[in-house]
Amino acid sequence: MNQSSTYSKTASQPYTGVRRFILVTMILVPFIPFLMALYIGNHSFSKSLENSTISTMKRIAADHRQMIESFLIERKNDLELIVNTASVEELIQTHYLSSTFRELQRTSSAFVDLGIFDDSGMHVAYYGPYDLAGKRYQDAPWFRQTLENGIYISDVFLGFRNIPHFIIAVSKKENGRMWVVRATVDSQRFNNLVRQIRIGKTGEAYLLNHEGVLQTDRRSGGNLMDTPPEKILFPSDDQDIRTFIHQQDQAEPFLYATTWLKDHNWILVIRQEKSDAFMALEKARMPILLITLVGGGCIIAAAFTLTNAIVRKMERTDAEKALLGQQLIGASRLAELGEMAAGFAHEINNPLQIISSELSLIRLLQTEMLESGEIKPGDAVDQVTDSIDQIKTQIDRCSRITAAILKFGRQGETRQEDLDLAVVVPEIVQMVTKKAEVHGIHLDRRMPNAPIRVNADASRLQQVLLNLLNNAMDAIIDQQGTAGGVIAITLNKDNDSQAMISVQDNGTGISPENMEKIFSPFFTTKPVGKGTGLGLSVCYGIIQQMGGKMEVDSQMGKGTTFSITLPVG
Repeated sequence: MNQSSTYSKTASQPYTGVRRFILVTMILVPFIPFLMALYIGNHSFSKSLENSTISTMKRIAADHRQMIESFLIERKNDLELIVNTASVEELIQTHYLSSTFRELQRTSSAFVDLGIFDDSGMHVAYYGPYDLAGKRYQDAPWFRQTLENGIYISDVFLGFRNIPHFIIAVSKKENGRMWVVRATVDSQRFNNLVRQIRIGKTGEAYLLNHEGVLQTDRRSGGNLMDTPPEKILFPSDDQDIRTFIHQQDQAEPFLYATTWLKDHNWILVIRQEKSDAFMALEKARMPILLITLVGGGCIIAAAFTLTNAIVRKMERTDAEKALLGQQLIGASRLAELGEMAAGFAHEINNPLQIISSELSLIRLLQTEMLESGEIKPGDAVDQVTDSIDQIKTQIDRCSRITAAILKFGRQGETRQEDLDLAVVVPEIVQMVTKKAEVHGIHLDRRMPNAPIRVNADASRLQQVLLNLLNNAMDAIIDQQGTAGGVIAITLNKDNDSQAMISVQDNGTGISPENMEKIFSPFFTTKPVGKGTGLGLSVCYGIIQQMGGKMEVDSQMGKGTTFSITLPVG
């Protein structure tokens, strides 16, 4: 159980970085556009709702302004009608003034009283609930404004009544004197008219004058003639309706709409708590958040599922690739072994011939000694001894060659071991010496005296070097024929950290267009039937598995140099 678990963990380690990269990529690639689309959609939807809410607020402000303006104009017209249809003498008569007031009440119940003033400000006639007849108003601002402008609608003030109210006054010139007709508007009725607006749960409307004093009370708190603490932004002279969001200290922020009334003397304020005004937007945020969470969860779940599937596929592919690599290495070994069969035949045949000759000589000497009866020390005995030594030498040579063949053709997994390249490389070169001699190729061995140790597989390193040497001899034969060929095999150590093996020939070389494909599987420049295109690609993979690298440098017509670099063990 422990061994299986350890193997599984070890096998999955090379894919940890790949798994992390694929997972992060598959999450970020769809998630970023998803968030961008969600953000753009939410932003557009939010702006649409905000614009719709603000437009609704502006429309309500415009409608409410028109209603209030119409109310004030109608009351002003009522007074102007009285002034234009009745003389002052008639109006100052109590019974006529009372009947006129009752007529006004039938038209509109908004008026509280009715009074007549002469040009000195004397209240000469009055009809209403207060005792105001005989009082003087020559210094009152509303009285002076009425004489100057002909008509005047005042702000809310206390006056002699000492209660908040506002008046509408109209002047009239009769018999060379100025007269003023004044009516007081029912403040409660006017308040109800202004406050009757309903916007959500917190919406309200009220009036302010230029100084920011309340001309009507307001539902959220604030009586007539109070000054609210909020800093209201007044519309500019050329601005119809102004909307803005304002927060006073730590209080709830409000959405405001302000517009001028009464010839820019009053300001209509309509406001609503921001949370109440944009409640539809707040309600929409929960589904958006839910969509974000569900969509993000689906993307992450899909990323994990697909990543696991991809990594499992990669593991199966790499396992199949490793198996195929083993098969290719075996096939390459067999191909190299077949190609070197002729050379090995010479190596094995010569010792066998010598053995046969020496054995024949032994038999001949034995026969002579038997016939002569002379078996004693001498030349014959020495020759027998020499022959026996020679037989032993050749038998050892055959044993080495046979062992090399068996070692080269041995199948099995990679087995890393401590090797001395100063010993292993000359042994491998020795295996192709006879083939090189047959084709007139000189092997220039440049080996160090000191050992160079690496951790590598001896049989696979042998396979790589034999492949390079055989390729070099083929290139030399094509270029030089059977004379003038040289292969330089160089072994050295670079900065005490890397071992370098180079195989340099003076053969045909490699064209520039083939240099980039030289290590590609199944690529070969040999004629059909003479090469599979697997040798160099397999060699390249073997060196990589050993932690090294293989490079090539070549010039057409001058030769090629293959360099192998291995880490020193």
